[in-house]
Amino acid sequence: MEQNTLHFESPTFFQRVKRMLDVDFYRLFHTPMFYIFLAIAAIIPAMILGMTSIENADGVVQKLYDNTWQVIAADTPLYAVSDIAQYANMNMVFIFGGIMLSIFIGHDYKSGYVKQLFTTHAKKEDYMISKTAIGAFSMACMCITYLIGTVVSGLFVQASFAVNVWSLLCAIVGKILMSLGWASLYVFLNIIFRKYFGISIVSCFFFGTGILIVGAGALVGNSPLLNVFLYGSSVYACLSGNIWTVLVCLAVSVAWTGIYNVLGTYVLEKSDVY
Repeated sequence: MEQNTLHFESPTFFQRVKRMLDVDFYRLFHTPMFYIFLAIAAIIPAMILGMTSIENADGVVQKLYDNTWQVIAADTPLYAVSDIAQYANMNMVFIFGGIMLSIFIGHDYKSGYVKQLFTTHAKKEDYMISKTAIGAFSMACMCITYLIGTVVSGLFVQASFAVNVWSLLCAIVGKILMSLGWASLYVFLNIIFRKYFGISIVSCFFFGTGILIVGAGALVGNSPLLNVFLYGSSVYACLSGNIWTVLVCLAVSVAWTGIYNVLGTYVLEKSDVY
């Protein structure tokens, strides 16, 4: 008498990741938080262009920005503080993206989703990859709504739109590419501080503002060596950028994504994730 045996094949890496991405993207698109942050990203340029001004030595109040695209990126790479106004650009999107990821991952732990997920033998690296992809996608979308908000705000306040179109395009693409690296950093930070939601928020803000690179820039000046860091490359994507700018941003973003995903997976493997 023959005995029938059932053979269950383990899902491949791509099948596992796709399954987790399907769940995460479904959650992302069905939560108001995602759309709220998209709206915030669109409103920021209006606040910068319409509400930022300084009083000069003659007592005359002047706008900090006379060109719309300065809200997207600085004219040249700024690693050290020279004019604080020039730091108010699309880089702020990454800070809000980190906060959104903190809320997203924090809910995973608070709701018990992580416990259920890893109880079913889900791979830790799959979790890191999925959350990084969600974060990168969200920040890229915020960059787009930020860009739309910039154009609308510039038209409203009648600011100049004069720019080298190619350099502007390189700056925008460079910053969007940086979303991947920033997302991987924030996922890693939230894994480290998974039990301390407040600290994870503060850490995202601290690293997102690039304080460490600004400090290094104050010592060594506007050195191209600082482009190897996430914030350094984010600043490098400026209005005088070129195709080399895009390639540097891509290389740095991919490199740091690999580093943070490996480190995050290691932490998950060695720690109590519950």
